[in-house]
Amino acid sequence: MSSDLMCAFSGACLLAGGFAAISWGFLRSLLIHLQICWQVVPGRKFFWGSLLTGWGLPIIFGSIALARTGVSYRFGDTCHINHDKALEDYWGPLLAFAAISTILQFATLGYCIRVYIRAMFKDDGISQNSSGLPSHNGSVKTVTAGQAYRRVKKAVGVQWRGIVVVVIIIVNVVFLAEVFISMDNTEQAVLQNFGKAAPWLSCIVINGGDKNMCLEKVKGLATPEPEVMAALILMSLNGIWTLLFLGRASMIPAWIELIRNRFARRKHDFVSVDAKRFSTNGRPYEIITSPPQSTYTPKVPEAAVTSPSLDGDTIAALSPPKQNDYFTRDAKYVSPAMSFSTPRPPSSGRCQGREWDPVNTYARPWSPTTGKSGMI
Repeated sequence: MSSDLMCAFSGACLLAGGFAAISWGFLRSLLIHLQICWQVVPGRKFFWGSLLTGWGLPIIFGSIALARTGVSYRFGDTCHINHDKALEDYWGPLLAFAAISTILQFATLGYCIRVYIRAMFKDDGISQNSSGLPSHNGSVKTVTAGQAYRRVKKAVGVQWRGIVVVVIIIVNVVFLAEVFISMDNTEQAVLQNFGKAAPWLSCIVINGGDKNMCLEKVKGLATPEPEVMAALILMSLNGIWTLLFLGRASMIPAWIELIRNRFARRKHDFVSVDAKRFSTNGRPYEIITSPPQSTYTPKVPEAAVTSPSLDGDTIAALSPPKQNDYFTRDAKYVSPAMSFSTPRPPSSGRCQGREWDPVNTYARPWSPTTGKSGMI
């Protein structure tokens, strides 16, 4: 890559693209796992964190791989990462994120299967509470098997395309990593034991350097070319799979509208310079013409269209009969003699002739002189 700029550029794009596919697959797996298994709705923090992680990790690890390992023409006209320190700089982190994404995918799949089995064997949750609301236990997290099944079914119905894309990308990247790691190990084994390459070297010398005449001697010395090309082709198809599963026709007019609004001229309202100079609030200086206030006066009807004058007897004959007014007149309230609804002052005559008899009340007698109770 130090002698060919095109090799360095293509190798950098290949390294960053491979790691970007895994990083975005990991974020997608994490999003689906949080929504289905933990009922977490990610917000703007997760959105900006995903953008930073999804594009930051490929840049960081791609730069480290280029600086420490480098790229070169490994096979044909394709530049790829070298063997030296490639496992710890690039393949190790790549396979680590792929493994985490795979674990999250299988955990989500296992949770969906568990919820489905519970809903199949516990029909009481579906028949008793079919509204999808939390049960009467008072906790939002306490849901029945039927409620969990309906929620998981709805989430999977929305996210199944993303799940398929993540699984395809993980399989492709893992296959690519396995092919290149196997190729590096094979080359290192040949370099450590030149006896394995002796038949191929002798064939090259005999045929005057024509490698096409010695292709059958290469078996066991290098990874087959069809296997390597299949890995690269599968890796390049990740973008097409993403477009097929996640693309929408409505995205095209949306992007056109976004770009058009970015570059279109915006019309600004005219604001007087004096208004900005004398006051921070320009509203008092705006010229607003309000409509004139209405001074409408109702027109007096003419004599030709007015009703004829009526005398008192005619008005009395035409008016409805007068009824007794039971709701507007005041009625005088007479308090009953034995009513105790209002407090009354105590009278001395009402308590005359009444004494306290402890026998009738079964209470102990009390002497006012001694202040003690005695037995009867």
